[in-house]
Amino acid sequence: MLFGGFALAVAAMFTGAAFYINFAEQPARLTLDDRSLLEEWKLSYRAGFAMQASLAIIGFALGMLEWLLSQELAWLLGALLLIANWPFTLLVIMPINKTLMETPIDHAGAQSRALIEKWGRLHAVRTALGAAATALFIWAAT
Repeated sequence: MLFGGFALAVAAMFTGAAFYINFAEQPARLTLDDRSLLEEWKLSYRAGFAMQASLAIIGFALGMLEWLLSQELAWLLGALLLIANWPFTLLVIMPINKTLMETPIDHAGAQSRALIEKWGRLHAVRTALGAAATALFIWAAT
């Protein structure tokens, strides 16, 4: 279960990062004024995107390898849940990301705030997908 242990660790890292964003970073940034809110969101997004995208891919690959070796269905399902973050992000969240990234800081206002609030609610889906993948990997490992 070498690959499975690493898959579990990576899925847990993804979930922990997503949970932190939803329960600490997002509420804190929403206390800022509109201009500072947009500026902070942009900085955070740039840093977080590469990390979470990479973790989803790596966790998926490791989960798939463990599934191929063990034929335990929970590894496959966990891997698929983890990689489901990619299409969800590209199809549902990315249009919001693009709009926010293209919004000049000096145009921040009620509209950019509303988009960041919506982004936070949608990001919670990523947290749930990561948590479900982690739970499946734990189940498969036991």
